[in-house]
Amino acid sequence: MQVLPKGLRHIPGFLDRARQEALVEAIRAVVAEAPLFVPEMPRTGKPMSVRMTNCGTLGWVTDKVRGYRYQAEHPVTGRPWPAMPAMLLDLWNTVSGTEKQPEACLVNFYTEEARMGLHQDRDEEDLETPVLSVSLGDACLFRVGGTARGGRTQSFRLESGDLVVLGGESRLAFHGVDRIYPMTSGLLKNGGRINLTLRRVRI
Repeated sequence: MQVLPKGLRHIPGFLDRARQEALVEAIRAVVAEAPLFVPEMPRTGKPMSVRMTNCGTLGWVTDKVRGYRYQAEHPVTGRPWPAMPAMLLDLWNTVSGTEKQPEACLVNFYTEEARMGLHQDRDEEDLETPVLSVSLGDACLFRVGGTARGGRTQSFRLESGDLVVLGGESRLAFHGVDRIYPMTSGLLKNGGRINLTLRRVRI
């Protein structure tokens, strides 16, 4: 049996198919108001392999000039981010274990070629409140390590409807997505994976 890092919780199959479908529809409404865009790495301007958007009072963005940050408006449209769907707030209140409310939900869309290198979620002022990750669509191979770069890592598969909570000693754990398993879910008409990451930004 795999032993996950302390403070990390993997909750398989938390969302049944009906709730997954309802959440996808809610995210489609978010994307209609705040279109997906391609983020760029700081300094190099290299485009990431995922497309992304946000909902909530704040959104995480990155570009060549200003780098990683949170801001209140979409970097392309200049409009405020859409409100976070009630379903996501309900999920947060059910599993996060905190009374603090999320201020940002990062929406990442992965094609079968997309990856996410090992990184820490540390652009927030609040580095103690857990981060909640929701998987929808095709399965992926998720990798997680400790809080120091270059340490031992382990990988496990995330399926559609799974939740991951990064909290406690794992709040700043390095993590990433090594690969997408194409056509492993019929949730999204054209395949791919949506990852929703709920975060508290301000203390």
